Amino acid sequence: MSKALELARHLETLHINNMYKDDFFWTWDKTDDEIDAIFTVADALRDLREHNKSTRIFDSGLGISIFRDNSTRTRFSFASACNLLGLEEQVLDEKVSQIAHGETVRETANMVSFMADVIGIRDDMFIGEGHKYQKTFIDACEYGYRHGILEQRPTLVNLQCDVDHPTQCMADMLHVIHEFGGVENLKGKKVAMTWAYSPSYGKPLSVPQGVIGLFTRFGMNVTLAHPEGYEVMPEVIEIAKKNAAASGCEFKVTNSMDEAFKDADIVYPKSWAPFAAMEERTKLYQKGDREGIAVLEKKLLAQNAEHKDWTCSEEKMKLTKDGKALYLHCLPADITGLSCKEGEVDNSVFDRYLDPLYKQASYKPYVIAAMIFMAKVKDPVKTLMDLDASDKHRKIY
Repeated sequence: MSKALELARHLETLHINNMYKDDFFWTWDKTDDEIDAIFTVADALRDLREHNKSTRIFDSGLGISIFRDNSTRTRFSFASACNLLGLEEQVLDEKVSQIAHGETVRETANMVSFMADVIGIRDDMFIGEGHKYQKTFIDACEYGYRHGILEQRPTLVNLQCDVDHPTQCMADMLHVIHEFGGVENLKGKKVAMTWAYSPSYGKPLSVPQGVIGLFTRFGMNVTLAHPEGYEVMPEVIEIAKKNAAASGCEFKVTNSMDEAFKDADIVYPKSWAPFAAMEERTKLYQKGDREGIAVLEKKLLAQNAEHKDWTCSEEKMKLTKDGKALYLHCLPADITGLSCKEGEVDNSVFDRYLDPLYKQASYKPYVIAAMIFMAKVKDPVKTLMDLDASDKHRKIY
């Protein structure tokens, strides 16, 4: 039995009917079975591609990407996912569209969606705005579909908002599952999601929030560590606590990086801006107060500089279990002695984990493709089986 067929049969055991024609906003909106389904389909699609099987379930159609913040991995992962399934990606550049002339979000949503099957949006920099923009956009598409303007209702995939980064965190989790040999081996493992010093300012909260919101569902003991004043959204803390209680694991918050790293099986040192500061910046942005934003940036850079000891050094790594914790990062990392004078991680540590870091990133195209697949395919089990049985290959050797 092929791996893809085995995975399809596992998919058959899951309760996933609600995923069809649905969107993917936050991981905590999805049931355990629905999260399992994304991982299962991602692995199946990867297996099919590795065996040169065609996975083009679309004959035509568009995947529209809207990146309101810079991106490398997620941008190319979305394009790769669309191509893997047979969709053509079209990038909406707001600077060269009529949005620059005052076109509304609701109008833009319908104008770009006439032949779109999926919309991927990244809007992560302003608290209270990123998720709201994504919701407004897809609500407009829903309206267009209901009123006969659009022939189909595109699916929204959150490519990162102000609250969660589901494609990143699910790729991280799938990497962890494979590194530890299966979900059954994760219970009791310690995860350190820690703030780390960066010489830049304003990094989103969505990665640490996504990690504590997802990893606590797998029976792992998750510690969130940051200096005082670098808190994340309190509502996500509550989600992590609830998930931990349901899975029988421990979730804790500490102001000690050493405590988080002590005996950790997995470490995820990553810089982010304080929740309160992000709220303040959003208000300044809404007022158009560029001078105020510049003053805030200077203040936050000085605040960061007070915590340069919060770095993933060789000494910190020695605190982890057997000194060999799995190091995770969403990339790009601020690498001490390489990309900056002082940063999130020592060059020697980063270099030692280069191969697993690249493997970690490699899961994202398949996770995104799985999200699209589950939302657009009415019978995903049969479709996977048909793809596996088909003699249609991706390319000829």
